[in-house]
Amino acid sequence: MEEETTLQSMTEGVDMMEIAEEVVGEDVGLDEEDEEEMTNELLYEEEVIQEEDVVDRGGEGDCDDKENAESDVADTEFLEDENGVMMEITRRRISQDREGNCYCAKDRNLNIAELLCASCNRWFHESCIGYQLGKLVPFMTNYVFMCKNCSPTGLESFRRSQAQFSQMCFTVLANLTQYAVKDGSNRRLFSKDKDIIPFLEMHWDALTTTTRRVTSSWHSTVLKTLTKDVGPLYIIDEVLDDPLGPYFGLASSDLTTIKPNYDAMIKTGHLKVNDPSSAGAGAALRGRGSKRRNVMEGAIVSQGTIAKKTRGDVFSSKAFHGYPPDHPYNKDNFRYLLAEPDPNAPFRQEFDESSDGAGKPIPGFLYRVLVPCSVLLALHDRAPQLKISDDRLSVTGDKGYSMVRATHGVNRGAWYFEATITDLPEGGATRLGFGQAQANLQGPLGYDKFGYSWRSRYGTAFHVAKGKSFSKGGYGLGDVIGLLIVLPEKNNKNALIPDSFKDKPLVRFKSHLYYEEKDGAEASKKDDAVLPIHQSSMIIGFKNGVCQGAAFQNISEGTYYPTISLYRNTVVRVNFGPEPWMKPDTEIDYKMISEKAEQAIVEQTVADLVFLTEFDGKLTLDNYIHTQS
Repeated sequence: MEEETTLQSMTEGVDMMEIAEEVVGEDVGLDEEDEEEMTNELLYEEEVIQEEDVVDRGGEGDCDDKENAESDVADTEFLEDENGVMMEITRRRISQDREGNCYCAKDRNLNIAELLCASCNRWFHESCIGYQLGKLVPFMTNYVFMCKNCSPTGLESFRRSQAQFSQMCFTVLANLTQYAVKDGSNRRLFSKDKDIIPFLEMHWDALTTTTRRVTSSWHSTVLKTLTKDVGPLYIIDEVLDDPLGPYFGLASSDLTTIKPNYDAMIKTGHLKVNDPSSAGAGAALRGRGSKRRNVMEGAIVSQGTIAKKTRGDVFSSKAFHGYPPDHPYNKDNFRYLLAEPDPNAPFRQEFDESSDGAGKPIPGFLYRVLVPCSVLLALHDRAPQLKISDDRLSVTGDKGYSMVRATHGVNRGAWYFEATITDLPEGGATRLGFGQAQANLQGPLGYDKFGYSWRSRYGTAFHVAKGKSFSKGGYGLGDVIGLLIVLPEKNNKNALIPDSFKDKPLVRFKSHLYYEEKDGAEASKKDDAVLPIHQSSMIIGFKNGVCQGAAFQNISEGTYYPTISLYRNTVVRVNFGPEPWMKPDTEIDYKMISEKAEQAIVEQTVADLVFLTEFDGKLTLDNYIHTQS
């Protein structure tokens, strides 16, 4: 009884939020001219600029307060690297709203690879970064990284450059020094032939993008590099008649100061600056030898590289609201959910510091589902031929009927959203309504038993391919159509918590990890399978705010998503909130579907906590997938 009461308190509004924040320990969503110069400036930069960082559940930046975000951006410029890749550069005022590093707010760990965000100057553990980075070693400096809190798209950005031997040697000595600290020997001098060269050979692919050398002539280059910089960077101990000598070490033992110097990258011309004020006029991009050096200290590279385009297109970056634009489509009875590292998972540090995990599956419980922080049209849960607008609130059809679902679904309560046809070609039509995840995307909504729709033509209501007269005359271009779904509250408290997915396998797709879930609804998809009924449930339609009555009553149990199906090149725009375009004529206490975003983050957080609590002491790095009985 006590357990049931506790679970109930965890799933009720504000109490649920407080519990999630207290246990997780973070806000859950409310809100590379010459090589020598490069070496000296790049490897030691003592001044650290503390800047604003807003953290929510895993860093979905779209949930940040817009006024605060705008006040921190003082100016915006653009960078072009040596390969012609454009990157936005953002200057931010100094702010110290939050201390610490990484999404997990934990201290630095010099035993694992960490990346410095070019915008907020905070360090992020490799294991806490959702973007799949490839082979890395600690103390690398030949990269540009942007965390998702600072990224305008909410997606992490990472790009490695070709490392020079000076950078590689420095990184090698830093790693050897840290190894010595870890094993307790505290050595500071290392043999070129016994220590340095073997480390370079073992980690070549992680240290540089340069093709691995076939001959050993580069060994002499390493010696020249180390000897040249003795004094400012290295110390040397030459022992006579020692076949392993000479021995080299770092001049400074403070490894925490090793980081990429983004200002030095600009000064040496490895990142070029372009003035955006001339972009609109089509001004030529500044060359590699540009004398522009008036970038303020602390100016840094912002999000995601944009493939080089024409001058008119290069500054038009699209926002994907924290989701990769090439998210795999849900199809063939499989669904894919974007995953992010879970800082609260057990064995997190052990997994981060392990060196024998290459080629092995990543334990699913070390990650968690990334819940979108706003309700939008799904990029992955749609028919591929449909075109979604940049703001993900409009959709354009193509030929025959096909449909798209929203990112969030509901299974209890009263929820409302609106839609309007903004372009209706001759012979075009649309069906608006609610559908479950099993509804066929390559067909009209209401064709199967998993969807309920209201058609623009003749106002017909459809379910299981059976139409009935609902709203005389239907609706057309410019009409505001509102749909209200009313679902009874669930008596089973466990049903209030969604699946955690931590027991599902992780698959890699284009630098991101996803949980792969088989929908498990084969039995319910059979034509003769009868779905349980939600007693007292209904779907009510509104046209320009005027109630048209209940289109459906006592609908099937399940989670329902706002769904739009289109015929031909019809264009529909949706309104998920926070305010309706036209207030519906109803006394039902409803919520705009946009409110579901915050609720979903809280519910998923609690689901993850319940999973980790239930299997506390039972999870190991070997049983990477837990199969529930």
